[in-house]
Amino acid sequence: MSLTSSVAGNTRVIAVNVERIDAAMAIQFKEDMRSRTEGGPERVVLDLSRVEFIDSSGLGAIVASMKQMGGGRRLDLAGLTPMVDKVFRLTRMDTVFNLFATLDEALSASSE
Repeated sequence: MSLTSSVAGNTRVIAVNVERIDAAMAIQFKEDMRSRTEGGPERVVLDLSRVEFIDSSGLGAIVASMKQMGGGRRLDLAGLTPMVDKVFRLTRMDTVFNLFATLDEALSASSE
């Protein structure tokens, strides 16, 4: 899975560089997220702006990634495309995660 990671202020930004997070890549996604989020800032923003499709396995992988980060740390989501945003809202995951329209919005929110 293609994830890139950087730090912006007190936030780790992880960009997902694929168009799909589905059953075929869910396990690899969780492993890659674990390695990228071990230690580091308390807040992680997952940039989903390139993701066009997510299924229940992908959704589960993101939830699992949040849980494996541990207490006191936060996973926010940014740049959800319309289809991905719809999945998060239909499954009520918008009540679990903070959703931001853009990465810039998410990063601005971290400094408030």
